[in-house]
Amino acid sequence: MKLDRKEIMKALETITLAGEGQNMVESGAVRNVLTFGDEVVVELVMNTPAMHIRKRAEADIIKTIQEQVYADAKIKVNVKMEVPEKAEIKGKGIPGITNIIAVSSGKGGVGKSTITANLAVALAKMGFKVGVLDADVYGPSMPIMFDVERERPISVQIDGKSKMKPIENYGVKILSIGFFTSPEQAVIWRGPMAGKALNQMIFDADWGELDFMLVDLPPGTGDIHLSIMQALPITGAVVISTPQAVALADAKKGVAMFRQESINVPVLGIIENMAYFTPEELPENKYYIFGKEGARNLAEDLDVPFLGEVPIVQSIREAGDYGRPAALQTATPLETVFEELAREVVQETVNRNDNLPATEAIKITTMAGCSAVKKK
Repeated sequence: MKLDRKEIMKALETITLAGEGQNMVESGAVRNVLTFGDEVVVELVMNTPAMHIRKRAEADIIKTIQEQVYADAKIKVNVKMEVPEKAEIKGKGIPGITNIIAVSSGKGGVGKSTITANLAVALAKMGFKVGVLDADVYGPSMPIMFDVERERPISVQIDGKSKMKPIENYGVKILSIGFFTSPEQAVIWRGPMAGKALNQMIFDADWGELDFMLVDLPPGTGDIHLSIMQALPITGAVVISTPQAVALADAKKGVAMFRQESINVPVLGIIENMAYFTPEELPENKYYIFGKEGARNLAEDLDVPFLGEVPIVQSIREAGDYGRPAALQTATPLETVFEELAREVVQETVNRNDNLPATEAIKITTMAGCSAVKKK
């Protein structure tokens, strides 16, 4: 049986996407409908990255065509997400960079850099232009995680000025202090020297056009964090924690740092890493080694979004060690995990840009031997 494209379009006019006032044909969400006998391909463009809305739209399309046109139709829905409009960034921003997301953790060892690398790859796979600034000066790990530890940034001339060209792999641009030191060399710097190195990687680099710059911060709340927030207007922060009480206590301090009146960086949400372990031979079992839903409960207590959870999976660690982030995998549960996390981060960024004024960089002054933080 050959299906009629006009009948299919008429059926799709009965579906309204969540948050849209018009049906999906009138709104322009349906970009094309192709028919091949009893097969149908619907090309759909959506503005929201939320996974549950996308899944609902796919299910509605399949159900409607089978009910109103042909019950045995074989239907495929290809969904493309449009990049959100670029938000204005005030303060001393970087021309061409739309959103700057700080990825933070209250303590070390919770997988902050692993999550950052996989988020960057997942965003790049979604079609965004992405960069990663490895601000963990004393323990840079991005060169290893992206399999570029032997690379060195080259100098390029931009408008008559010499700039560093970030290293690129898997569609992500990267700069790290690890590119300028040997693996055996310890970085023994005081705060001002570390801050100067970060400023060079931020402002003396040819980042080009980026939808997202992810800043991989060191663990804790300290001098590097203030240096970054002094240099850049951070769009929002993502806090990583494991479910255990010790990590949650430190994650709570991390949220409190961003929420200080003098800093006032919006917290986009909390991600729970190492949420549970599922043995390969017992795929239906979940073992909550570090506690159950601790980060989810913390997010609820602090009234910040819970962005999702990442299980303990050996291949995530192996992928990072081999320089191929697990988010690169296709048609696997891990690809879905990181895709959903990325979509939640994008959605919260869109919400933040729609509802809050642009963040300003902060000004740090020293008075009587102590530091004071002020808005620029």
